[in-house]
This record gives sequence, C-alpha cells and structure tokens, in this order.
Amino acid sequence: MEDLPEALVAEILKKITRTSDLNSLSLVSKQLYKMEGNQRGAIRVGSSLCTATKALKSLCARFPNLWKVEIDYSGWIPRHGKQLNNKGLFVFSSHCSSLTDLTLSFCSYIDDSGLGCLAYCKTLVSLRLKSAPEITSIGLFSVAVGCTSLSALHLIDCEKIHSVEWLEYLGRDGSLEELAVMNCKGINHHDLLKFGSGWMKLQKFEFEGNRGIYGLCQGDVVYDSLYDAHSKNIYEFCSESLTDLRLAHIKTSPEVGLRAVLGKCKALEKLRLHYVHALNDNDLIALSRSCSNLKSISLWLNLQRYSSDVRYCETRTSFTDNSLYALALNCRMLQIVDLRFTGCSSDWPSEIGFTQKGFLVLIQSCPIRVLVLNTANFFDDEGMKALSSSPYLETLELMMCEAVTDVGMRFIAHTPCLRNLTLRLCREVTDVGVAELGHAHKLETLVIDCCGKVSLQAAQGVTKLVQYSSDFSAAFMTVGLGDYC
Repeated sequence: MEDLPEALVAEILKKITRTSDLNSLSLVSKQLYKMEGNQRGAIRVGSSLCTATKALKSLCARFPNLWKVEIDYSGWIPRHGKQLNNKGLFVFSSHCSSLTDLTLSFCSYIDDSGLGCLAYCKTLVSLRLKSAPEITSIGLFSVAVGCTSLSALHLIDCEKIHSVEWLEYLGRDGSLEELAVMNCKGINHHDLLKFGSGWMKLQKFEFEGNRGIYGLCQGDVVYDSLYDAHSKNIYEFCSESLTDLRLAHIKTSPEVGLRAVLGKCKALEKLRLHYVHALNDNDLIALSRSCSNLKSISLWLNLQRYSSDVRYCETRTSFTDNSLYALALNCRMLQIVDLRFTGCSSDWPSEIGFTQKGFLVLIQSCPIRVLVLNTANFFDDEGMKALSSSPYLETLELMMCEAVTDVGMRFIAHTPCLRNLTLRLCREVTDVGVAELGHAHKLETLVIDCCGKVSLQAAQGVTKLVQYSSDFSAAFMTVGLGDYC
C-alpha cells in the first residue's frame, strides 16, 4: 500500500468509519500511521485517557487536525484512574487549533477555571456540558465572552448554574443558533426570556425542567382552559428563525414564561411539547396560525385539572379537538405526528381531550408519513379503517392501544405505502391479525413487543425484518418517535 499515491490512500481512509479499524490500519506502516493521524477529525475518550500533560500533548500531536473532541467519564470510579482536570483541558484547548466541537460529560474535576481556558479556542462553535458538577455561571460567562464563534450550547444536568448573566451576554451578542438547557435546577424557563434579542437568530431551542415534577396530575392545581397567553404581546422578543422547539416538564402558570414562544415562531418545522402544564387550545391555535411550515409535532400529555367556570372542573389532557382542527386547517405540510397519553385509563375515555373524529380530521387533512400513538384510548378499529386510506403513511407505531384488534390489522394491511409497523403492548392483537399483514406482502419491517397473543412464529411469517420481544419492561422503556424526529 506504500506504493499507492497519497491521494488514493487518503480516499481509502475516508471510507473507513470504525475507530477500531482505523487504529488497526495505522499500525501497518509509518505512512498509514501519519496519514491516518492527519486525517482523523474526531475522537471520543474517557476513563482510558492518560491525563499526564506529556501524554495529552502527544495525543494532540498525533491528531493535529482534530475538530471534534468528546470526553466522557460516565460510569467512572476512582480505581479507573485520574480524570481530566483543568490543566488537561488547557492542553486540549491550546494544542487543538482546529477544535470547533467539544463535549464534556461527567467531568467532575473541571471547574470554572478550566472552562475559562476555552477562551483560547477562538474557533469553538459547539459546546456541550453534561453532568458538570463544578461548573457555575462564572465559567459560562468566560466562555460567552471568549468564544466569539460559539453558535451551539447544550447544558444538561449542571446543578451549580444559577444566575444568567452569561445568557444575557449571549443574547446581546446574537451569535447562538442552537441552545439546549435540560434539568439544570438553578435555571427556570422564565430565565430564558432574558435571552432577549438572541431569540431572533436562534434556530433550535430545547428547555427541559426538573424531570419527574410534572409527570403526574398536580393535586388541587386547576388551570384556566380559556386563558389566552397570546392575546396581547406580554414579552417583547421575536423568534422568527426558530425551526426546532422542544419544551418539557415545565409549568406555564401563573406566569406565562416560555409559553409565549408558541405564538412567535413563524418558521417552525418541528415541535415537541412533553408534559408542559397549563397549556390549552389557545396555545396550539396561535401556533398553527403562524407556523404553516410545521412538519413534525410530538405531544406527550398527562392528566391535568381544567376549569372555565368556578362551578365545574374536569380532569383531562391539555388539548381538545379544537387544537386538531386548527392544525388540520393551517399546517398542511405536517408529516410526522407523535401522540402520547400518560396516566389515562381506557375506562374513562373523556380523560383524553382528543376524540377519534378530531384525530381523523387531522390525519386526512395532512400528508402524514409517520404516526406514533401511545395509549390513545380513543383510537379503535374504525380508526384503523380510516387510517388505511392514508396515501402517504409509511410508518405506524401503536403502543397500548387496547381498542385495536385483529379487525384493525386487516384494515391497516391494505394501507398503500405502509412499510414499517410497530406494535407494543397491544393486547387484543393475535396471530390471526398478524397473518393478515403477511397476506398483504407490503411490510418491510415489523416490530412486536410484548403483545401476549402474538407468537414469534406468526411474526416471522410477515416479512424478513422482524424484531420480536416478550420483555414487558423493555416495552415500557420505549418512549416514542426516537429515530423519526
């Protein structure tokens, strides 16, 4: 191989993607060792990393063109050796001149002083901090001031970050295009409004509050089902560049907070609302009127208490058919729909604000390509019959849809473009219904998880690509769209 032109060898190296293969290839000859080192642009290291300064410098010299570095100490215990500390991070930041993307996960020995070293990385574009217990707002402010090219910032499980001067600075600078703040106890969703003019350039935003707090019905808290947070301009900011929005585990009452964003993002294409409390139809109606480009929506809803009259209160999920009608009317490009209902009983259909009628209006008005329904108690075989005429539906996932039976399988088997079907905990589907799928000869992939009346033999007779499991706990750990969004 040493006789081959370097340009050809370089092209061969580009085709090899597995790190282990690249490491093995670099041992073949000095030429390959040098070329592979020069070409390697990304590395991921953790407990096996030697943190001695000389070793770190040697690593940077071995890979002089590194642009992406991920340091991950998940699962680390003291006997694994020393973690990278402030001094080690300084070596990386000062010797990787091309570094644009850095991820620090579970780095317990890096504090504000170490993070301040990143100010030397004038090329740094993306920074992700996950479970960084010693990082505070001071360190983040140093990054905000020093890293002038920064356009993406992710903060996950960073408990010591409280004040938001760094956020205000980044907002004034206006360089961020992507911002994610997840499970950082010292930052609430009202703080994010201090981002100010930074919202104008932001394209992707994700905020997740403290997980678990808003997963269940909040006792005696009652929300106003008629309140309109968009009837007047409460907050002076604009988010017209935002295309991807996720809000999760937050309460938007009595203070509006990030709820106001829903009526201000005209370019939005992807929306995920996961267990957001106090929202109502007015929020999705306002969003639908301004977001005609919406292509993907994911609603994970739980039981909440609503009232429009002091004498009457109902326990249900946040939205009703009025929201579905608004989406059907205004969002005609919608292709991906993920609906998940938590804590709702099949014995009480009214706990879900949607009905099958409203749902089918949405499905029949938009070119739905991917549909995920989790505990959709309103959906039955008649719904499957209507769904079978959807001309664009390629992927269908049903989880705990107890009203869907073998009859529904017979209908859905004739959906024109259906290629991928997933059934999880659908207890009324049997081998008979699965056989109907096989007769149609349309499916490319079939996933059966914990459907007690479906056998492995029946599933294998449907298509070549079959995933079958009877593990009840694994089925419950599956939470929706995953690869689709």
